[in-house]
Amino acid sequence: MTILIIIYLLIFIIFALIAYAILQIKLFGMKVKDFWTFIEANQMLDKLYKFANQYENMSSQEQIIYLSEAEKIFNAFDKVPNELWEEEYDKYKKVLSKYQDIRMLRWDTKNRKESET
Repeated sequence: MTILIIIYLLIFIIFALIAYAILQIKLFGMKVKDFWTFIEANQMLDKLYKFANQYENMSSQEQIIYLSEAEKIFNAFDKVPNELWEEEYDKYKKVLSKYQDIRMLRWDTKNRKESET
């Protein structure tokens, strides 16, 4: 009987902690979905950061994938307050810089092709 009471108590504590976390997220002015998207984007930021540091010349397909994933990250980070991702700012700037470089490179290549025709 005591084990059953302990199990019920632990389950109650777990649900109370989850409810408290959701309440804190909502009090911070965010939606839970946006916060979860931010967590996933933060993991992808680490991957793109490593990718941006390793590869100087990407194939056209790699560039498109990088741009697509970076845009998802930027959208997720825009939905949460800056205080949540201050520690990731350097990685964010590096990914943004690489994103801008690729966009400029693709824009320049597109303009060259159009001027040749």
